[in-house]
Amino acid sequence: MSTILAIETSSELASAALLHNGVHSSRQAAGISTHSQSILPMVQALLQDAGIALRDCDAIAFGAGPGSFTGVRTACGIAQGLAYGADKLLLPTVTLLALAQACREQTGATDVLAVLDARMGEVYWAQYRYADGWQTVIAPSLSSAREVQPQGEVSACGNGLQAYAADFAAQPFFANALKDMLPQAEQIATLGALAYAQGLAVVASAAEPLYLRNKVALTTMERLEKAAREAA
Repeated sequence: MSTILAIETSSELASAALLHNGVHSSRQAAGISTHSQSILPMVQALLQDAGIALRDCDAIAFGAGPGSFTGVRTACGIAQGLAYGADKLLLPTVTLLALAQACREQTGATDVLAVLDARMGEVYWAQYRYADGWQTVIAPSLSSAREVQPQGEVSACGNGLQAYAADFAAQPFFANALKDMLPQAEQIATLGALAYAQGLAVVASAAEPLYLRNKVALTTMERLEKAAREAA
């Protein structure tokens, strides 16, 4: 049974969790401006309470995004620092999948739409299906709330639903949705343990945040560059 340390700072809620001997322990703190200061004390407290050291962990999982640009950079940077110091592998974990996992834990849902507030009138969203493990139905995307179109009947979760309630109100999944849910380290640890068992851990230097907004910007730039080349 693997021991996984997990950290999550992609939203206004920072959290750390330890999965050890099949049991979760976790801590959390609110206030995005303090994430970089709050995570390490939480990690130290979790390890101390469990009576283990960082070297006793099998790997370190972190919320890789999407989410706050600063937040996902913070999680990746701290995870890399811990991994380098203790010679551990990393498990980058998608925050939207962590939401889906939390939704399943609370409701038993097998088809989940996860929606996070991306600010600037947009949301990060994805759809997942659970059948002997999670499958991606719609990959993590960035769009306006009105462009969110899941496939089939879903259970929905995530603070993007509350942030853009007026846009989602007419959707059949909205009434019973978990509208204020944020990614948390407990689910990052659970998913990390599954990924570790599948041999999906990576070396610290290979771990990267998931920046959907930057990806969109890059795609736009690529289109402009292509148009310029064709016009030349």
